Amino acid sequence: MFFDSHAHLDEACFQPDFDDILRRMAEAGVTRMMNIGFDEASSRRSLALAGRYDWIWAAVGSHPDDAAAVDDACIARYRALAADPRVRAIGEIGLDYHYEDVPRGIQQTAFRMQLALADELGLPAVVHEREAHEDGLNILAEFPRVRGVFHCFSGSLEMARELVRRGWYVGLTGVVTFKNARKAVEVASSIPLERLLIETDCPYMAPVPYRGRRNDPSLVPLVAEKIAELRGLSVETVAQATTQNACRLFGIDA
Repeated sequence: MFFDSHAHLDEACFQPDFDDILRRMAEAGVTRMMNIGFDEASSRRSLALAGRYDWIWAAVGSHPDDAAAVDDACIARYRALAADPRVRAIGEIGLDYHYEDVPRGIQQTAFRMQLALADELGLPAVVHEREAHEDGLNILAEFPRVRGVFHCFSGSLEMARELVRRGWYVGLTGVVTFKNARKAVEVASSIPLERLLIETDCPYMAPVPYRGRRNDPSLVPLVAEKIAELRGLSVETVAQATTQNACRLFGIDA
């Protein structure tokens, strides 16, 4: 059984064939999923989706692209949403310096405010971090009680080991199946299995041989298969370990 630890199944692109996706997930053995918010609207949709299915849970929060919308009133609304037991994380939050459409200072402030909320509520954080490795680690150090996952991890093996040392998890997507995915392959091969999560980040990051197409949670087993191949393990071992890891992180009964 597989746990997709990061999906956006509430997105409009899934609505035309939603029931068919659920069927394919069941056939593929994908029995649990975290649906992740990236702004207030998607956070509310994620919670609504989690309320409809007992095997889906939600995270609420603002992606760095939405950082300018994060203020005290926004945090209060996220706090209210997180009172629902279907919410198991604050996210996705973080830093993204790739395009810098939102100034770094605004991103950093929003990141700190949402980490403070995770700390207050005792919830894990789902972190999006792109080309902001040093700032990301430094800001995390300000919140030593917060744990979570760096999803769609794009850093080095050394950074992954530092996250593990701090008690964090590393999430890997279909990128690990790409031919040029040197960093992801190193991480998948080397860090302790008990600190790995698998995810689709759908509708993005579809694994080979579906690269470039719309991704969905039924394809998360392909991520597990690649990790199993790299580590010389059975797919069942990777599926079991990553499911247990996700349940442990998000406080879900295994």
